[in-house]
Amino acid sequence: MSESVYLQDISDFAEALAREAGVLVRRERDTNTLRTDYKQQTELVTHADIMADDFITSSIRKRFPDHRILSEEALPDLSQAENLSTPLWIIDPIDGTVNYAYGHPQVAVSIAYAENGRVQAGVVHAPFVEETFRATRGEGATLNDRPIRHSGATALRQSLFATGFPYTKDNLEPLVKRLEAMIHQCRDLRRIGSAALDICWVACGRLDIYYENVSPWDFAAARLIALEAGATAGHFSEVPEGYPADLWGRDILISAPAIWEPVRQILRSASGYE
Repeated sequence: MSESVYLQDISDFAEALAREAGVLVRRERDTNTLRTDYKQQTELVTHADIMADDFITSSIRKRFPDHRILSEEALPDLSQAENLSTPLWIIDPIDGTVNYAYGHPQVAVSIAYAENGRVQAGVVHAPFVEETFRATRGEGATLNDRPIRHSGATALRQSLFATGFPYTKDNLEPLVKRLEAMIHQCRDLRRIGSAALDICWVACGRLDIYYENVSPWDFAAARLIALEAGATAGHFSEVPEGYPADLWGRDILISAPAIWEPVRQILRSASGYE
């Protein structure tokens, strides 16, 4: 089997898992009483997060027993991203858990597949709006099987940006400085509540810019989708030597290509990196 055919099979498998998990999380919210708890006393988690995570990880183990898994709920061991010797799946069963708990539609199942630290396939499925973003490296990006491209934005003043904020609110000053700098330079801000969808919306042109500090499971699949849609993805601070850039989530920046460097300079200056 050729590499491209193998990766297409991987993408098909990831999409099937994401869609089935989407049915599960939608059914749980629509038909059952939502049960919630907190991780580290701050981060909301629902029983549906756990159920979807169990479904996805068990399905991967059954088909690929020698692959490793990095998932937000069951296996949140970030050192997995540093071990590049075997294929790695990066899973977020519900990205946008607060949205999910409050009945909002901006919720996504995110599944990425990486080899040697590089994401090769990614699927982000939004079950409440029935949108499926997908990419295989070198094959372009799609939304519901139709090709997508970034917005082509060239002027910051006319650009729409998105970002997010951490669950813990004890170190907001740097984030507020970045937000103030950006809001003065851009058209406006959108706060969607799902990093995976933020990035996919950059990929399809609904947004022009996204930046944030996030975990690999939040962005790994969507970042590839944005890249395959022609967007530029990188960081406005340095990636530690030896750590795969595809999985490093601190100071991530994804945007239409023409405005990426100006935004990077704004964020670096606001962060005190210059």
